[in-house]
Amino acid sequence: MTDIVDELKWRGLIALSTDEDALRKAFADGPVTFYCGFDPTAPSLHLGNLVQILTMRRIQQAGNRPLGLVGGATGLIGDPKPTAERTLNDPEVVAGWVARLRGQIERFLDFEGPNAATMVNNLDWTQSLSAIDFLRDIGKHFRVNKMITKEAVARRLHSDAGISYTEFSYQILQGMDFLELYRRYGCTLQTGGSDQWGNLTAGADLIHKVEPHVAVHALATPLITKADGTKFGKTESGTVWLDPELTTPYAFYQFWLNADDRDISKFLRIFSFRSHAEIEELEQQTLERPQARAAQRALAEELTTLVHGADQTDAVIAASRALFGQGELAELDESTLAAALSELPHVRVAELGPVVDLFAEVGLVASKSAARRTVKEGGAYVNNVKVAAEDAVPAGEDLLHGRWLVLRRGKKNLAAVEVTSA
Repeated sequence: MTDIVDELKWRGLIALSTDEDALRKAFADGPVTFYCGFDPTAPSLHLGNLVQILTMRRIQQAGNRPLGLVGGATGLIGDPKPTAERTLNDPEVVAGWVARLRGQIERFLDFEGPNAATMVNNLDWTQSLSAIDFLRDIGKHFRVNKMITKEAVARRLHSDAGISYTEFSYQILQGMDFLELYRRYGCTLQTGGSDQWGNLTAGADLIHKVEPHVAVHALATPLITKADGTKFGKTESGTVWLDPELTTPYAFYQFWLNADDRDISKFLRIFSFRSHAEIEELEQQTLERPQARAAQRALAEELTTLVHGADQTDAVIAASRALFGQGELAELDESTLAAALSELPHVRVAELGPVVDLFAEVGLVASKSAARRTVKEGGAYVNNVKVAAEDAVPAGEDLLHGRWLVLRRGKKNLAAVEVTSA
């Protein structure tokens, strides 16, 4: 890779930059020490955060040194939301989340070699700082008339909710982070999402005022949008998290597998580490044979492996194939099967009844008579076995892991039944 700026531009990862030519020269003269911050406002990072983590990974792979900041201090306050004041979490909760987020970020960065990554926590330089020192040494460099132009702040100021001084001061704290990281590590670049642009430039401006001889930079990635108008990183069941306890590897894989053809080229460039030629080949396959979903499958496998590991990816792919009759359901481990079935329409029953009743109850067909027609036409399956008789009743030994039946109508319509007291 000869020019990381060109690489990021090709992948659609540069929305804003303080001075692109100056940044390009800094990389050429490098290595550049840079940082990206993540606030522990939840017990896990999500897909929006993954954009930033993978951007850090790319910049490190180009020969630069990343600092991964988890905001033990800023997480106690929270970046202002455009709509309402955040709920302040207990310090013990935030500290626990700091540890969890740090572990998630560390998976993606290299901590060995000349450009080894370093993890930092802004609580280290704020917890002993007095209010007077903060106001005298840092606050005096910020102008309120500029601070109120930040979009989230401006919206809150003109709302009934208003904004507290606590949240209003957030951008000063983030600006101080950049200054502190410059002083401790020689950090001269901050990256983040475009919604953080006001905070990114606040730090750069602060360094220019305190250390006027220093050239520093800010780079923001774009907000990712979906062609269908729904929010990126969200599904019907909610946010797609990186923690497997919050979003199962199966659901994570399915998110990418179900990506809209109109979005897959953008997603490949932003998230995949494949070469330009490989990505362009997958883009061409989507144009020529969209029904094959080759690009979606490639990205789903790559990212699930990156986030959850190869073993989990293999289990997820095996489950996906088995659900549609291309593998043995009985060979799936219980946790993987449970995760897969949780994504399907399902019902819980106290005891097994006729197949036609189960098909109607779970919603695979509109009525019991429709279920009988499906059986008669050869389109009803239980655990991938075709149902031969309209009066068939599954037996207890048919239950997968003693709990589940997988029902299928035709080739693609799936549902699950869980027996709660078999």
